[in-house]
Amino acid sequence: MEGSNEPARPQHGATLREAANEASGGGKRVRPRLLLATYDALAGPGSPEPREVAAVLADAVEMLHTAFLAHDDVIDDDQTRRGRPNVAGVYAASARESGAPATAAHGYGAAAGLLAGDLALASAFRDVALCGATTATTARLLDLFDDSLLVTAEGELRDVWHSIHRSAELDDVLVTAELKTAAYSFGLPLRVAALLAGRDDLDEPLSRLGRSLGVAFQLRDDVLGTFGDPAVTGKPVTSDLRAGRCTALVAFARTTSAWTRIAPLLGRPDVDEDDLERVRELLEACGARQETEDLAARFELEAVELAEQVGLAELVEHVLALGDASGRRDDATRAA
Repeated sequence: MEGSNEPARPQHGATLREAANEASGGGKRVRPRLLLATYDALAGPGSPEPREVAAVLADAVEMLHTAFLAHDDVIDDDQTRRGRPNVAGVYAASARESGAPATAAHGYGAAAGLLAGDLALASAFRDVALCGATTATTARLLDLFDDSLLVTAEGELRDVWHSIHRSAELDDVLVTAELKTAAYSFGLPLRVAALLAGRDDLDEPLSRLGRSLGVAFQLRDDVLGTFGDPAVTGKPVTSDLRAGRCTALVAFARTTSAWTRIAPLLGRPDVDEDDLERVRELLEACGARQETEDLAARFELEAVELAEQVGLAELVEHVLALGDASGRRDDATRAA
């Protein structure tokens, strides 16, 4: 507008959708790889949908993941992902550079993160609608994606609720992991692949397999989030503790005598590094770390046993190896 004193809006050389894709880049692409590998293992000459359709849906699953990451970062008030600014962080920094006050710039970044997630979500469903499958199969695919969206939203809200009240028991943590992580990151790719391959008989066992894989990944992530190498995970080992997240580590610790020393230090952004290091030592000493790792191993074994029953043992062992190969936090667990 002529005569306006409003500074020019920041230019990033990319749309919001492109910014979201760039910020979420660098992951292992576990979801699309799992979908395509499962399709290849199950499909045969008589499969109702060709691999080209599976490839489109693999992209859709990854775009759904991108949407969840963008929204999750806003919910958790995170400005970085994988050690670099996320969408909210990029846009907040641009607003600050334009002269906006810190609070306003933060709000601008959060708005960008939400909108980027919305765009990615719409793109995912557009890919499904135009994937090239038959009308009947496309309708079933949309149902699968819609169900995953609803389940993941419930899991996200449960996670926020537990972070507020900090009273989640282990069963609560596991159910939240199943809803927030396992359903869309593992169950959805497996079930989509089976549908495309014409293996409706595997829908229920693959749902159970996805649950076991997803919970195992989340439990491993709980440990990495507190005891991992920040240079590898891209995140300080104290961030989950500062945020007061109700991880399996916390749920186990709550049942021990160390809890009275741990509880006052959780969920405090102002707590110093020495105190948080003491919390990490207590989590180790009280057995919470070992219990969490043992539980993750049990879910991994369960996943392998289920995979053997449906002829996917080699594939699942490869997926589990991806989670352990570098110790990097996989953002399936921060949806995600």
